[in-house]
Amino acid sequence: MIGSDEDPRVAELRTAVSRLRRELATLPSDFPDRAIAEDELAALAAMVSGGAPETPRLRTSLLLIAGAIGSVSALARGLREVREAVDLFGESSRS
Repeated sequence: MIGSDEDPRVAELRTAVSRLRRELATLPSDFPDRAIAEDELAALAAMVSGGAPETPRLRTSLLLIAGAIGSVSALARGLREVREAVDLFGESSRS
C-alpha cells in the first residue's frame, strides 16, 4: 500500500499466503495432508493480519505447509513465494 506505515515484509507475506491459498483452493486433486496445509495457511493469514508475526512461528508454519504440499508440483511456485516472504523476516535466534 502506497503511503502506508505497513511493514513491507508483512505485505509481501500476506500476498504470498493469499496467492497460495487461492492456488490450493483451485487444485482439483485431493491429497492426504491438504487439511494441514489449509489450516497452516489460515494461521499464517491470521498472523499477518495482526501486524509483524513472530519469526519462529512463521518458520514452524512454513515447515508444516512444505511437508503437507511439498510433493504437489502445481503448488511449487506458490510455496517458494511463501518461503521467500518468510525469509524476509530474517533468521530466528537459534543459539
